[in-house]
Amino acid sequence: MEYKNQTENRAFQEMLLAAVKRLQNRSGEEIAAKSGAVFHSSRNMLEVQSFHEVIEIQLPEFYINSDMDEWHYLTLLHYLDMADGTEGSQKLITFGNLKDGLIRGTKFDRTAEQKLEKLLQDKDPEKIQKACKNLGAEFTETKADLCAAFPVLPRYPVTLKIWFADEEFPVSGKIFLQDHADHYLSVEDAVTVGEILLQKLSEAFSSL
Repeated sequence: MEYKNQTENRAFQEMLLAAVKRLQNRSGEEIAAKSGAVFHSSRNMLEVQSFHEVIEIQLPEFYINSDMDEWHYLTLLHYLDMADGTEGSQKLITFGNLKDGLIRGTKFDRTAEQKLEKLLQDKDPEKIQKACKNLGAEFTETKADLCAAFPVLPRYPVTLKIWFADEEFPVSGKIFLQDHADHYLSVEDAVTVGEILLQKLSEAFSSL
């Protein structure tokens, strides 16, 4: 997530300015209706939940009241810009199943599994569940040992399925999106969201 050099820093700033400029051409009401954000007209402010935090976005500058990671911030702006209000069917897909996800998404699917195996090893199920809960996750019953859905953005939940270690296999995990994800973020931003989740999980474990 950290900048490698000034060129990358400049590229990020250009993307940020472009995202804000696109959003400034639209009304807060329209953005809220399509993204699931809440618009407070009296304060000219959008309210968005991301993980366990409620982010306030002041219009028309699109400043936020949070010290969130800058790539998380940029992804949030891209989400508000791209959101078209499409409802999901609750069907889960891999990152490789995203539109244009064959290379970038499939690579992230593999990377995420490797990182999750390292991150989750030696963690007992109770600690894993607590770390997920601290990030605002909701749990559902599936064939996995643990299935946690994280409210990354209002209409963009990210699901983590975990299979605990046994005598034959080490602990493993996979990250999924809902099948309407392409209506809200590009594959590049989707991968950023996945990386943010892995980072936040790591931080959540460290704080327990």
